[in-house]
Amino acid sequence: MRKSFKFRLYTNRTQYQTLEQFLNSAKFLYNCALEHKIICWKQWKKFVSYYEQAKSIPEIRTFQEGIAKLNSSVCQDILQRLDKAFTAFFRRVKKGNKPGYPRFKSKDRFNSITFVYGDGTKLKKGKLYIQNIGTIRIKLHREIKGVIKTVTIKRETNKFYAIFSCDEVPIKPLPITKKNIGIDVGCENFATLSDETVIENPRILKQSEMQLKELQSEYSKHKSKHSLRKLQRLHHKVKNQRLDFLHKTSRTIINNYDRIFVEDLKIQQMIHNTYNGLNKSIFDVAWSQFFNFLNYKAEEAGNREFVKVNPRGTSQLCSQCGTLVPKELGDRVHHCCSCGFVTSRDHNAALNILKLGQSLVRKRTEASDIC
Repeated sequence: MRKSFKFRLYTNRTQYQTLEQFLNSAKFLYNCALEHKIICWKQWKKFVSYYEQAKSIPEIRTFQEGIAKLNSSVCQDILQRLDKAFTAFFRRVKKGNKPGYPRFKSKDRFNSITFVYGDGTKLKKGKLYIQNIGTIRIKLHREIKGVIKTVTIKRETNKFYAIFSCDEVPIKPLPITKKNIGIDVGCENFATLSDETVIENPRILKQSEMQLKELQSEYSKHKSKHSLRKLQRLHHKVKNQRLDFLHKTSRTIINNYDRIFVEDLKIQQMIHNTYNGLNKSIFDVAWSQFFNFLNYKAEEAGNREFVKVNPRGTSQLCSQCGTLVPKELGDRVHHCCSCGFVTSRDHNAALNILKLGQSLVRKRTEASDIC
């Protein structure tokens, strides 16, 4: 399996400034390549491919000193990144979605460069060597497993990190529990499990919301680098708190259950169809990230299974008898008039998710047996 390992880099002032220059040069190359594509299309109706632009890299490096200092694999990755942006743009146009034409990058919107490992980057005696910079101290707080393919140098607020993307990472099997679970996510409670376990919503954004508003107001008035850095640091803290909660919650679930069933939610559609206050709550709980963590942790274990089911009717149907019990969004209790089953709305939904998931697994097993 493929997995990434992220570590903090501890740079001195010269190394920090050089990495900043690398990012500025990479941003310049990206914007030049984008402008080249736009001009060719406007003047000659010709779309310039990645391969055509990649051929011109050696020539560009001869007269642009900043780009000349960048490793060739970094330059190629920048052009590939732009090519992927255009591919995604054309896909959205074809589907009829909001296109979102690729934009020119400002300094704050270009924060990473990627090396092919061994070509300009190498781990040496607990330090990271980067071409044209030298060795940088790195906090290797855990073992890197698998075969390192790429190294991404990323800037977050005023810190730099190295992200190692590794292939052939060995799986780490967990003890078999013989337990399945259905999970209903929400904004009132973060998640309700089919065994009646309730995971409370930590409301991480709300805890720092007043402070964020004050810092945003301060930055709007003064536009100073100091106020901007304070605002960035607080946003970074909120992000890390959310990631910490999601990692710990997903790890607990993966350790305790063999099969995990969740709803296949169309979260982007939900955001577009709800009012602003609820949108903020949906962003804060980060369901997509939670599902991604469950998925990759299940894959990493090898003997865990993560399954998404169709969410239609999971909140309205009785989990015991299948009777339709209509509810408004504000109705938090499920009371079935047919069988008398009473429980919370979320627990009933979690039971329905569990049943749907088990049904999918049975059908798949039967189909494989027939084949």
